[in-house]
Amino acid sequence: MKLEIEQLSKIYPNRKQALQEITLTLEAGVYALFGENGAGKTTLMKILAGLLRPSQGVIRVDGHVVSPLEETYRERIGYLPQETPLYGDFTATQFLTYLATVKGVPQSVITSRVEQALIDVNLLEQKNQKLRRFSGGMKRRIGIAQLLLNDSDFLIIDEPTAGLDPKERIHFRNVIATIARKRIVLLSTHIVSDVGSIAKDIILMQQGKIIRQANPYTLLDEIATSIWSVDVSDETLLILQETYQMGAIHQTRSGKNRVRIISSDRPHPDAIQEEPQLEDLYLYHLDERMRGA
Repeated sequence: MKLEIEQLSKIYPNRKQALQEITLTLEAGVYALFGENGAGKTTLMKILAGLLRPSQGVIRVDGHVVSPLEETYRERIGYLPQETPLYGDFTATQFLTYLATVKGVPQSVITSRVEQALIDVNLLEQKNQKLRRFSGGMKRRIGIAQLLLNDSDFLIIDEPTAGLDPKERIHFRNVIATIARKRIVLLSTHIVSDVGSIAKDIILMQQGKIIRQANPYTLLDEIATSIWSVDVSDETLLILQETYQMGAIHQTRSGKNRVRIISSDRPHPDAIQEEPQLEDLYLYHLDERMRGA
């Protein structure tokens, strides 16, 4: 599947413009969508999921213009919001079988589809376990499994790792990487490190616009000379915070503050350059001072 979005905009009745001329091309792989609250991520995902009508713009699937509200398009889409209701007294198999029936999956293939979906999300051994006993990570994986029942070509997932512990986040990331080999997977998240490492592209949004889209390694190379660290006193830290974009701050054994700073120039005489990390991308590109806005 190849999905092309051209000049997509959304203006709400109160005149608020949530999206401004979004243009994207998506093919098989993971796309990580980042942005602050109100950047337009949810609006974009709801339009692509067929839940919201755009104000203007064109969507093409494999070269053909489509409406995101038409049934033939929506049949190829799977959307998983951050909060997904589950029936705790159902087993994993019972729940997925029920959903497959509701989705209109042919009766002759429901059993095989359910089993394959459980295999894809690594939950086959828990197929007879009731959902109320599932951990947060397992529940999110069941959410992914139900998207796979009708063999969706395009998966849209909102905050996939919210509330998961570190082990569950790693497991979930591996599942996403596997299922994205032959599908488009668009993820919205605030935790850059969770999905940035498996993303084909990172898409940064701000105020309804895409401000940058590229492969993670390309983006890291672009900021290679703009990441610094320095150990400073509390007083110096306050001064630096007024001028520079700050990353992580850690307390050293000597009682000083080890500060990660994003700056095109050396921010302090003792500052040393550091290897850029995925979290730095988010801060760098969303800082108007760095972008020259």
